[in-house]
Amino acid sequence: MRMNGRAYEAIKARLDRRPACDLYHSGLEVFVPEGRYVIEMTPVVDERGRERGVVAEGPVGARCAGRFRIFRYELRRWLDGVIPDISEAVDSPRRLSSDLSYAQRLLDLVPQVPMLVWGRDEAGAGEMWNSNSMISWLIVRTGLDVDSIKPPAGGRAPGWNAGVLEATRVSAVVAVSTRS
Repeated sequence: MRMNGRAYEAIKARLDRRPACDLYHSGLEVFVPEGRYVIEMTPVVDERGRERGVVAEGPVGARCAGRFRIFRYELRRWLDGVIPDISEAVDSPRRLSSDLSYAQRLLDLVPQVPMLVWGRDEAGAGEMWNSNSMISWLIVRTGLDVDSIKPPAGGRAPGWNAGVLEATRVSAVVAVSTRS
């Protein structure tokens, strides 16, 4: 995965006529009285997703490919879960809030994350949908300050803006329909 990310960024940087950046992948740890939840998107590894707190699955690459496990990802809301690459985290963790109501709202929103095609721009944001998209979507929909979160200097989080755009779009639709 790391090699694929470097290759992707090298190509994308060349197309954008800019220097290559370090790429970052987002995940969340949410602390509530019953314990610590991990919110993360990963490839589907087997049919025992409930053991890992899987709340939804989505397709990778193309909607029609999603019928095969190798072309699906899972969204986890995993009590006492594990982030396998947490030891490689840079410039983190970052506390977004100490307010329990935000934590509970975020956990409640996880099953509502749009399961768009990973690696595609279904949101029309000019970038692909991925784990960063899901995390930024949750942060926006929870009401936390998404603009305060930036990748470390020299890095970028592809997909972040796709999640922000999709969450804002959903919020605008909800706001319009409640005024009717």
